[in-house]
Amino acid sequence: MYEPIRSKSVHSTMADGTTDFPHRSRGEELDIQLAGHLAALLTVTDELRALAPGTDLDTAADRLAEEVTRLRGGLAPARLEVAATRPKACPAALHRRAHTLAARALVVAASRADTAAAILTAERMDVHAATLEPRELASR
Repeated sequence: MYEPIRSKSVHSTMADGTTDFPHRSRGEELDIQLAGHLAALLTVTDELRALAPGTDLDTAADRLAEEVTRLRGGLAPARLEVAATRPKACPAALHRRAHTLAARALVVAASRADTAAAILTAERMDVHAATLEPRELASR
């Protein structure tokens, strides 16, 4: 009554395990994600350095660049030229953004069990939170 199926199912051909494209492990995916968060945090840190230069921000930017380079297998991140930043940027907004990016990076570093990145991002969160706290309290 019914005609038999003559071709293979789409689902079975997908499950055959063809190696036409590269596969990444969970650890490699987490490395890529963590490097992206840290690179974004580095960009915001460079913007803050342009607005208010200081040795603590210089040190933080260098440490972030080292971590991104390590996670990317030796490829250094693109750095923001200090003179290229916009002078009208709001420091409080940049500190909030940096705090958020550091929090995201901390979550990935913790799931990856990367102690060095977790310590660095936790330190950066503390610094940005301390910078924001007096301003946030004064606005209330």
